[in-house]
Amino acid sequence: MDTSPSQSAGRDHMSRLIVTSGGVALAVAMGIGRFAFTPLMPLMLRDGTLTAAAGAEWAASNYIGYLLGALTAAWFSSDPQRGLRLALTGVALTTLAIAGTGHGLPAWVGALLRGAAGVFSAWALVCTSAWGLAALARRQAPQLGAWLYVGVGLGIALAGMLAWLGGPQPARWLWLEMGLLATGGALFVGLKLRHAGADGVVAVASAPGPGPSPRPAAPGHLPLVLCYGTFGFGYIVPATFLPALARQQVSDPLLFGFTWPLFGLAAALSVVAAARYLSAWPRRRVWALAQGTMALGTALPLATPSLWALATSAVLVGGTFMVATMAGLQLAREKLPANPTPLLARMTVAFAAGQILGPLLVRALGPGLVAGWDALTWANAAATVLLLVSAAWLWRGATPSS
Repeated sequence: MDTSPSQSAGRDHMSRLIVTSGGVALAVAMGIGRFAFTPLMPLMLRDGTLTAAAGAEWAASNYIGYLLGALTAAWFSSDPQRGLRLALTGVALTTLAIAGTGHGLPAWVGALLRGAAGVFSAWALVCTSAWGLAALARRQAPQLGAWLYVGVGLGIALAGMLAWLGGPQPARWLWLEMGLLATGGALFVGLKLRHAGADGVVAVASAPGPGPSPRPAAPGHLPLVLCYGTFGFGYIVPATFLPALARQQVSDPLLFGFTWPLFGLAAALSVVAAARYLSAWPRRRVWALAQGTMALGTALPLATPSLWALATSAVLVGGTFMVATMAGLQLAREKLPANPTPLLARMTVAFAAGQILGPLLVRALGPGLVAGWDALTWANAAATVLLLVSAAWLWRGATPSS
C-alpha cells in the first residue's frame, strides 16, 4: 500500500519523538539514577561528607537495587509508559533527597536512596525498551532503536560535565543540581509521552530486559554466563572509582573530573560506531573485541597511575561497555532463538553479581595496602586478568555465524 507524503512525514516525526523521549529517559535513568555517584564520590570525599568505605556501600546498594528493579519491571507489562513516568519521578526525587544527606544524617540513608535509584533506573531501562523498540518497529523504523541507547552515554557525559565544571562547589549542591536536571528530564518525557498514544501499551516481555524463568538455560551456555558476569565485574571498577583514582593524582576537580565525561562520550559514540561498522561481524567476535579492549583500559592504570593513563582508560572502558552489553544479549538470542529468556535471565544475574562484587571487594580490602597495592589497584588487576581470559575464550570459540 502506498504511503502519502503527509503520512510518511507524520510517521517520521513520531519516530523522532520516540527516539528523543527514549534517549532522554535513558540519559536521566542511567546518567543520574545509576552513575551520578561516580563523579560526585571524590567530591564528597573531599568535603568530608562520605568515607571511602561508605562510598563502596553506596555503590553496591545501587547495583543491588538495579538487580531488584530488573526482576520486578514486569509489574508494568500492561502499561510501560506508566512505569517509565514513575521511574523517572523516582530518580528525580531520590537524587534531590541525597542533597540533604550530608547534614548529620547517617550514611545508610544515602545508601538506601541510591538503592532506590537503582530500582527506578532499571524500571526506566526496561520500560523504555519495551515501549520504544516496539513503537519504532510498528512504524517500520527498527533501525532507529540503537539511537535510544546513545542516551545512556550522553547522560553519563552530561552528568560528568556538570560535576567537572561545578567541581569547586560543595558536592551537596551538585546533587541538588542533578536532581533538578532529572526533574526537568522527567517532565520533558512525561509531556512527550502524551503524544505517543496507544504505542505505550506493549508487553515488557518484548524488551531486552531480563525476567525470571521457571526453566534454567542449557548447561552448555554456562561459559557465556560466566563471561557476562566477568564483564560486569570488569567494567564496574573503573565505572565506579575512575574519578576517585584520578583524584589521587591531582586534587583540582577541573583536572581529575574530566575522566567521567570522557567515559560517557566514548559510550555514546561506540554504540553508533558498532551499529554502523560491526553489524556484519559475528556477535561473539564483537563481544570478545570489546572485552579485550576493556581489559587494556583496566590494565593501563596498573602500568602507570598518571592522569593520561586514567583518561585513556576512561575512553577504552567507556567505549566498550555498551558494545559488550549489546553483543552479549544479541548472542544469547542467537543461541536460543525460540526462547532466549532463561539464558538472558542467567546472564543478567551474573552481570549484576559481578557489579556488586566489585565495590564489595574494594570495601573488603579496606583503605590499607596489601603487598604494596591498595584496594582499587587489586580490583583493577583482578578485572584485567578475568577480562583477558574471557575475551580469549570468546574469540577462539567464534565461528562465522556466532
